[in-house]
Formats: sequence, structure tokens, C-alpha cells
Amino acid sequence: MRLSFIFLLVSAFLTLHSENAISSEKNDTTFIFMKDYGLAKTRKKDCVKYINKVFTDLKDNNPKVLVFTQGTYHFYPEDCQTREYYESNTSDINPKVCAFLFDGIKNLVIDGRGSTLIFHGQMQPFTFDNCENITLKNINIDWDNPLIAQGEVLKVTKQYIDLGINHREFPHRLVDEKLVFDVYGGKQNHWKGTMEFDRKRRYVEIQTGDGGCLGRGWNHYRAEATMPGIIRLHHNFLRKPKIGNFLVLRHAERAHSGVFIIESKNIVIENLNLYHATGLGILAQFSEDLTFNGYRAIPNLAKNHYFGGGDDGLQVSNCKGEIVVTNCEFAGLMDDPINVHGTSVQIQEIISDKELKCKFMHHQSVGLNWGHKGDKISFIENERMHSIGTGEVTAFKSIDNEFFVLTFSAPVPNNLEVGDALENLTWSPDFTLTNSQLKNCRARGLLVSTPGKVLIENNVFESSGSAILIAGDANGWFESGAVADVLIKNNTFSELCNTSSYQFCEGIISIFPIIPKLDKKTPAFHKNIRIENNRFNPFDFPVLFARSVDGVSFTNNTVTRAYTFEPYHNRKFTFTFESCKNATISGNQFSDDLLGKNILLKKTSLSELKSDLGESFTIEEFK
Repeated sequence: MRLSFIFLLVSAFLTLHSENAISSEKNDTTFIFMKDYGLAKTRKKDCVKYINKVFTDLKDNNPKVLVFTQGTYHFYPEDCQTREYYESNTSDINPKVCAFLFDGIKNLVIDGRGSTLIFHGQMQPFTFDNCENITLKNINIDWDNPLIAQGEVLKVTKQYIDLGINHREFPHRLVDEKLVFDVYGGKQNHWKGTMEFDRKRRYVEIQTGDGGCLGRGWNHYRAEATMPGIIRLHHNFLRKPKIGNFLVLRHAERAHSGVFIIESKNIVIENLNLYHATGLGILAQFSEDLTFNGYRAIPNLAKNHYFGGGDDGLQVSNCKGEIVVTNCEFAGLMDDPINVHGTSVQIQEIISDKELKCKFMHHQSVGLNWGHKGDKISFIENERMHSIGTGEVTAFKSIDNEFFVLTFSAPVPNNLEVGDALENLTWSPDFTLTNSQLKNCRARGLLVSTPGKVLIENNVFESSGSAILIAGDANGWFESGAVADVLIKNNTFSELCNTSSYQFCEGIISIFPIIPKLDKKTPAFHKNIRIENNRFNPFDFPVLFARSVDGVSFTNNTVTRAYTFEPYHNRKFTFTFESCKNATISGNQFSDDLLGKNILLKKTSLSELKSDLGESFTIEEFK
């Protein structure tokens, strides 16, 4: 008994010491406990006032750990800090309501210890502005009433669809016989978009994609409440959803990010579950050296949600240094799991031999602090999308949200014209994606457009569209970055890949830059892409589509046909090479029943293809 009593005393002392008594260690790290500021047992009360208190104690640059006592905490917009931010690929709705706004903070670890933070209304949970050496870990992020809804398909006829919607979680009403959702602050959002998810496997229902799971003209429905929680949608929908499946009903604007990282350095996101956000899950722009380890933008299965954490799960826009994504998971997103890219801008006026007036061409890229003194800029000829030289920025002057003036240290090329584009080469990162799962989301899996070194290894892809899209353009989305060193190795591409049609999805791996004038004089846009030792399970024809690449290889892969779904794709070739050079196919294993077993060479000479396929594959040339 005496020994047991002593053991209990020692255990109690150690527990107390670890939770409360540690204020500093040999490395002078200070521990700051949120409960000391009143953040404990708050139930559904607003916790913003408690976190506002702690910001005053974070100003020095000494190492600090901000510690939550594990619990559930609620945050409301009324007393939050607000700030105007122009966020890439996000609607220009300002100011942003920032719950946790870390501005100019250095050397900080934020440890949620498994806490769940619940937000109300349009809010940006975490913002890191001009921060350095920050770790955010062990936190769950969700909303009390999500700014997106879902309903179970209960009955389907030619005349109507019955939809079961949880009114408590997704408050709604009928206004002029249309479905309207009540959101925080007394606002109402009209239902404006729909996705259908398979009930059991939770994938985007096949062949729905951007064509819409209800077909064209779906919004001409007439809504009726037949009983509490059941809405009858009167309309002969061109496409009928399946009974038992779930429709995700989109009604909010893409107004904020779950985590926004801007002009910051050495940021680590670790063990973060993001269950909801009405914009991008995590957005990093003009930041350097970022690590995402154990980040999950996924549905909250405890609530039986089919929608995950935001539109894109992770968007890396105009960053530099090393971007590392490992042990992460993405599912149920309204857009792509990961998008890594730069932003092209268009020349509007050549003011002088050293000054250019430029414009942000996409409405979701306005207002960016695009140029910095010392940045290396590539001048892109618009028609053939090739660089005609580089320059160094000496000054960046914003005119308004759309227009700005760049000044260069030396004269710009003489053949530069209005309408040509600029790419910022300085803000182009190396990117690594390993040991992660990119499950079924609305569009593609990974979009990557950066001239830095890219490694994609040991991942599982189950994307609704192309698993990997390597694009690049200065004519539509204006997302820049011709790749020069990409290794795609030891990944699994399941039969769920490319089950629906989306823009640029011409194969499980689709290399599809937008080049207005693609002819013999057009230099290759992308270079050095190696696809090796992967496992493909296509149910359809197209596996690889490559456009304007010098050096693309498909080696030592295993390609086995799946029979889960019926083929539908317009492209009936296993491999397509368009305007390519130095293409290689060798050492692969193909199942006997693989569809197509053929190669299309379009504007690509047969001499540019090296393969060991012999007569097992047919080759079709198209000039």
C-alpha cells in the first residue's frame, strides 16, 4: 500500500508539472496555456475574447508554445479582427473575418492537443501573415452549421425527387418555391450547385462531373415541403440521381480559407483535420518553405458528411523554397485536392523600355503583391507560350486591384508585345508529395505547374477526373509554371480515376498546357517528365495524354484493366503524344484485356518515340 501511494504521488506530480508548471526549459521555450486566459469549459460561448487576450503575449521572438486544454471551443464573427486580403483562387469578398490572426509572429508552436474548434458563419479560422517558424498541430476545424448542405435521395420519379435534409444542421426554407438556406447572421443563400456522392464508397457518382448530376436546366425546379425534413423537387430532371445517394448542395460563396498563409516562411501544418471551409482548405501564397504532415481535408464521418474541407484542399500559389506534403488525406472536396501553381499576368502597355503596365486577368487573382525587388521574371510570347527572355524587377507599383506597373533593371526584349505574358520565376517552388491519399473529389487529383523539382511518390489516387494534371497557360486560368523536372514514382492509380469529364482530363495522367499556336516552330512547353514503377487500374482507354513535352517517359509500370465501370471517354487511345519529342515507353506490364493497346502520335514524328512494345500496340499517326 505504501509503495502504491508513493507511486500515485509521483504520477500526480509529473502530470501537474507537464500541464502547468513548465514555463521554460533549457532552450528558453515559454509555454502559454490558453486556460490561463479563460479558455476552458466555455460550452457554446464565444471564445474570441479569450484568444484576443493572448495575442499581446506573443510579440517577442523567443520560442513559445501555445497550448490548448483538449476540448471543444466555439468562435463567432462579431468580435474577430477583420482585414482586407486578396486571396488567390478566392472570391474578392472583403474584409475577411479572422478568428486567429497571427501577424508578424515568429518561433511559435500552436498545439491544440486534439481540440475541436467550431466556427459560425463566414470566418477564416487561421491566418498567418508575415510569420516565421510557426507550427500548427493537433487541431480539428469544423462549423456548427456548415455553409454547404447535403440531402439524401429518398425517391425518384419522372415528375419529382424527394430529398431528406436535416433541418437542424442545414437550416432551410422555401422562398417563392425555391430552396433557400439560412446562414449565420440572418442571411439567406440560394441553392446554386449540386454534386452526387455514392452512398457506400463515397465517390463522386460516375459521369456526372461538371455536366451536373441533375442535368441542364435543373434550377427550373419547384420545391414543396411534403413533411418536416423532406423537400419534394418538382421537375423532370434530365439526369436522375440514385436512390440512397447523397446530394451535396452548394449555396455559399468561396469567401475564405480554412488556413491562410501569406508572406510567411517555415510554416508547418501537422495533424490537422479540416472538416469544412467554404473556400480553399489551406491557401499559401507568396510564402517560403512549407510542410504539411498529417493534414486531412476530409468529411466529418461522425456527422455522416459527404463533403470535405473546402474547395481545393491545398492551394500553393506563387510560393518558393521547399513545399512538402506527406501523410495527408483529401476526400469529398468541391474541387481539386492539391493545386501548385504560379500566376501569369498580361502586358497591357509598354510604357518605356524598362516599364510595363500589367493586368491580373482572372477575377480570382486580383490584388496580389505579385512583384518584389530582385524577382526574376520570364517574358512569355503569348501565341506559342515560350520565353523570349528574362528580367529583374526593381520596383512594383500597384495602380488598383487589377493593374500594376513593373520596373526592370534592364530594357525588356525588343520583340515583346502588348498581350504577351509574364511569369515570376523567383516564386516557383520545389514540390514533394509522398505517402498521401487523394480520394474522390469533384475534379482532378493533383495539379502541379512549377519549374522547380517535383517528386510524386508512394501515393494513392482515386480522383474523379485526371489523377495528375500538368497544365500551364496564359490565356484562360493564367496559372503559370512550365515543369522541367517531374518524377512520378511508385503510386497507385485506382479504377476511380477519370470517372467523369472535367476540363483538361484527357488521361489518368494529363499533360495539357494551353498553347494557342502549336506547330513545328513551337518549342516544347514542358520538359523531363518521368512516370515509373506505378500501378494503373484503368476501366477506360486513356492512361497518358502528353502535349508539348520534350522528354516524357512511361517505364516499368503495371497497367491492369478494371471492370468496375463502363468505358465512356471520347479518347480511345491508351497513349497520346501531341507535339512531343523524346518520348519513351518501355519495361511496362499490360494486362491482355487492356482497352485500346494503341498509341496516337499527333504532330509527333514516329522517330521521336522509343518503345519496346513491338506489335502488341498499334500506332496511329495524325499530322
